[in-house]
Amino acid sequence: MSQFEYSVIPAPLRGEKAKDAKTPADRYSVALTAELNRMARDGWEYVRADVLPSEERSGLTGRSTVYHNLLVFRRTVLAPTAGTMARQPQPEYPAAASPARAPEPMPDLPRAAAPKPSDQIVAGNTTDAGATMDEATPPAPRTAPSQV
Repeated sequence: MSQFEYSVIPAPLRGEKAKDAKTPADRYSVALTAELNRMARDGWEYVRADVLPSEERSGLTGRSTVYHNLLVFRRTVLAPTAGTMARQPQPEYPAAASPARAPEPMPDLPRAAAPKPSDQIVAGNTTDAGATMDEATPPAPRTAPSQV
């Protein structure tokens, strides 16, 4: 499958003088032919001409719609080989980025109300294996008081 890249340029606004071009249409065709041939020398294939709208400023606060005549060209892009990476699309205008900062250290989080290791050892309250009673038996689940 072929991949293409495209180029869009404005169509010529005026014709060019030439020896054989007598009418305005002839002069315009000379200018258009020159533009098509210039792009073809760089490997671009002519696709079509489009007329597209563009909203532009008019005066201090107004806006108006202007139509532009555009020429669309394309050329085949070579598929990346296994050793090369595909070119990533780049923004038309580079985004302003703030300077990179070093990451801030994580603040100390408050400790939960967990018993300290020294609180778990109860003197004289051990099992046969030498573990304390608190370690040997899990705490009883909390339940709501029953109402009689």
